[in-house]
Amino acid sequence: MRRREFVAGALGALGALGALACLSGCGTPTRQVPSFSVVPGGEAWIPVARALEGQLRRGGMSAGGTRLTVTGLPALAAAEISRSKEIGTPLARLVGDVEALVVTDASLFREFDEFARRLVADPGGTVLGGRPQGETDHLLFGLVARGLGADARVLDYAGYPTTNDAAEALLAGRVAIAAGPLGEWRKPLDKGRVRVLAVSSAERVEGVDAPTLLESGVRVDFADWCGVLGPKEMGEGERAQAVELLDEVVGSERWREACRTKGWKPIPLSGDDFGQWFGSEVERTREVLKDLGLIDTTCWGSCVRGH
Repeated sequence: MRRREFVAGALGALGALGALACLSGCGTPTRQVPSFSVVPGGEAWIPVARALEGQLRRGGMSAGGTRLTVTGLPALAAAEISRSKEIGTPLARLVGDVEALVVTDASLFREFDEFARRLVADPGGTVLGGRPQGETDHLLFGLVARGLGADARVLDYAGYPTTNDAAEALLAGRVAIAAGPLGEWRKPLDKGRVRVLAVSSAERVEGVDAPTLLESGVRVDFADWCGVLGPKEMGEGERAQAVELLDEVVGSERWREACRTKGWKPIPLSGDDFGQWFGSEVERTREVLKDLGLIDTTCWGSCVRGH
C-alpha cells in the first residue's frame, strides 16, 4: 500500500521559491505548474528546487499550481527525532549522493574489514565523524553498526556543521574515520590525503578504488536522497498530475544535463513505487535512530537522548 504520511519535523516551508511564470517567447501555457519550497534547514536543496522550477518554466507552463516541498533524508530523521506529526504526500525521489567512509592516508585501517573488526570488538573505542548528529552521516554509521552486530548506542560520534569541517577534524586526528557525500571528499581524495574504505551504493563507484558495504558483508544500500512531497490534503487527481509533471521533468535531457552540471546523481522513483520505498525508508530511519539512542521508545514527544 502506498505510504501517504510523511512525519516531517517542521515541514513548513522556508518560503516559496517563487511562482512559475512563462518566459517571453515560450509559447502558450497549457498547464498550471507547482511552486516549490524547501523544508527549514534544507538550504542544500534550494538548487534542486530552482532547477525543477527552471525546467518547468522552459516548458512554457503557467503559474498557479500546488505548492510542493523539496525535502530529504536529514529532514525525515529530524522529524522522527522530534516526533512531529505533520503530514505530506510522497510524490517523487529525485537525486542522491553516495556516501563514503573515509580515513587519512596514514590510517591504521587499511581495509574496511579492519575497521569492522574494531567496531565489533569495541564500538565506542573509535571516534567517528561527519555532519551533525542524527543526520545522514550519523545514520550511516548506525546502519553499519547494525549490519555488523555492534552496539550502535555506544558509538563515539562527533558531529560537525559541514563535510569540510569533518574533513578538517579527520586530517587533524580528532576523528579516526569520517562519513560524508563522496562528491564532497573529492578534493582531499585527489590530493592523496585521504582514502575511501567503502561506499554506500549497491555498486562500486567508477574511479574510486573501494568496495561497497554490500561487498564487505554489511547489508546496506544507502544514499543521502532528495525528493518532493505534496501537501497533506492532496486529492488523487491532483497527486497524479503532480507525479506526471515531475516524471516529465526528471525524464528530460535538460534535467539530466542539469544533474551532470551540478554533480547530482539521478535516482528517480515516483508515484506508488516511491510511496512504498518511502514507507520503508521511514521505518529504517526510525529503527537506526533507536539503535543510536536518539529516540527513546519508552515515551513520546520530548524524550530524546543526546550523546
